[in-house]
Amino acid sequence: MDTVSADRPARRTFRELLFPERPRFFAWARPVQLVLRSLHLAAMALVVGGLPFGADFHALRGAILVTVATGFLLFAIDLAKDLAILTQGSGVAVLVKLGLLGMGLLQPASRLTWYLAATLVASVGSHMPGSWRHFSFLTWKVVRYSE
Repeated sequence: MDTVSADRPARRTFRELLFPERPRFFAWARPVQLVLRSLHLAAMALVVGGLPFGADFHALRGAILVTVATGFLLFAIDLAKDLAILTQGSGVAVLVKLGLLGMGLLQPASRLTWYLAATLVASVGSHMPGSWRHFSFLTWKVVRYSE
């Protein structure tokens, strides 16, 4: 006779936890992401807007910290839903954006150019059609989930 309780859910593998069959749903995620994205855009605008006027790190410190914190939280929410986003168009756009931002840190004389390029990639990544956002570079097809 089976000694496992029928009420207890089956154990999930580590892979199933990281890559669920369907992205996890968090009822609070949408409104939180809306607030975070708004703060992220405003803070990022201050950083990118301050650079051409010679604003240094100390002048932009608050905006930089808000930009980094909100960006981290936005990405963390997406990753908590499903790590497979890293292989899809929207996740790849975020990784490219982070790479461009990193280049701005490595090349301070060209920082504005790199940050503007990151802003363009972020804009395209945020507004591209669903077939691009959810295109999986792993399976080479658009990932669709039935309702």
